[in-house]
Amino acid sequence: MHVGACTIFEGPAPEHEELIEAIVSRLHLVPRYRQRLAYVPFEQGRPVWVDDPHFNPRYHVRDTALPKPGGEDELKRLAARVFSQALDRAKPLWELWLVEGLKDDRFALLSKTHHALVDGISGVDIATVLFDAAPDPMPIAQPEQEWVPQPPPSDSQLLADALLERATVPGEIVRGVRATLRGPRNIVGRVGEGLVGVGAMAWAGLNPAPASPFNVRIGPHRRFTWVRGELATFKAVKDATGGTVNDVVLTVVAGALGRYMRLHGHPTDDVVLKAMVPISIRADVDRGALGNQLSAMWAPLPVGMTDPIQRLLLIRHEMQSIKDSGQAVGAQVLTSLSGFAPPTIVAQAARLQSRQRFFNVVVTNVPGPQFPLYMLGRELEAVFPLVPLAKNTALGVALMSYNGQLNFGLTADFDALPDVEMLAEELESSIEEIAAAASVPDRRSQRPKAGAVGTSE
Repeated sequence: MHVGACTIFEGPAPEHEELIEAIVSRLHLVPRYRQRLAYVPFEQGRPVWVDDPHFNPRYHVRDTALPKPGGEDELKRLAARVFSQALDRAKPLWELWLVEGLKDDRFALLSKTHHALVDGISGVDIATVLFDAAPDPMPIAQPEQEWVPQPPPSDSQLLADALLERATVPGEIVRGVRATLRGPRNIVGRVGEGLVGVGAMAWAGLNPAPASPFNVRIGPHRRFTWVRGELATFKAVKDATGGTVNDVVLTVVAGALGRYMRLHGHPTDDVVLKAMVPISIRADVDRGALGNQLSAMWAPLPVGMTDPIQRLLLIRHEMQSIKDSGQAVGAQVLTSLSGFAPPTIVAQAARLQSRQRFFNVVVTNVPGPQFPLYMLGRELEAVFPLVPLAKNTALGVALMSYNGQLNFGLTADFDALPDVEMLAEELESSIEEIAAAASVPDRRSQRPKAGAVGTSE
């Protein structure tokens, strides 16, 4: 359940110790990166974040190198192996891998951060503490005092705190309800909107997604590949046809999935797959804060529609209906309520959800900075994001915009999708198709086509 990215930089790789020193000098800006989880005895409460008294940055910041010829195919295979490895739950839940040996005078950085630590939009803000907006950055203000870890709580203290929370939370709920009922009528109206949204989201989730080759039992190993895109192409299609950039993204993904299914002999006539689209419910004032504040909407993917414009118009209409139904409001209400559920009930609900086919594929689109970033004076060339796979879901599609690019990262189960590079090629074709149908130029520069997928052994 870690999110991550493969980032490529121009120039020679920094020394390992130089990178560690740079990261340590900024860790005070993200204090949770020096914290680990402490588990409440007998599962009587949610795990809590505590300082790691044995924190060692050299465990988390690692270095490796690519075999010759050091191309992007080799980088994809390495990234897949790194992303396949679970994070150690007894330590702070992140890793950075410095990758040397990438040809054309470049190097890469692989990042892994557990989903519990950040959500997509907040994660972008946190990542910027490692990057600079100029090759020669301004000095970083140092902490007033050296970091000293707080002693971890004992098991008895963790249990006592959890039982105290369980005893006091119902009172907080009652007080919150009373405050709401005493408030103006527009507050009560918002509560009604929330209940409508919960119903809309529940109805969307309880309608099972159709069977597909992307919904099978998965294992622990992964494949990882990517497709480069230009944000200007997607914006031009959006301007020519209406809707949003995300509507265009879903149209392109649906086109690629349909092409892939037909190539493998799967019928697609009248088939509408369901995409789980994560949405951030983090308020603007909370951007950059640590913690997970994500929920989801269910988006249609009409893979049987071969006309890209008709497919886009249908997706645009359906997405607007989903927004009007209040699914996003319902998601926020449900996320708030989950904080009050006993951990054992939440765990059982998660296991139940993993056994249902609520969606076929995850598609997440994270906005990034539209200006160059630098690390230790080296310019960031490209970002390829990674999304974790849910149970019985063999494919995840993540996108991130950066400095005019809109790049796709495709994560796949190693055994279920051995030819995910074919899907990447169909994704390239789907981008070209929608641009041509909308009579806009495909503004991608001359870049190599998607190559062989990374593998995990």
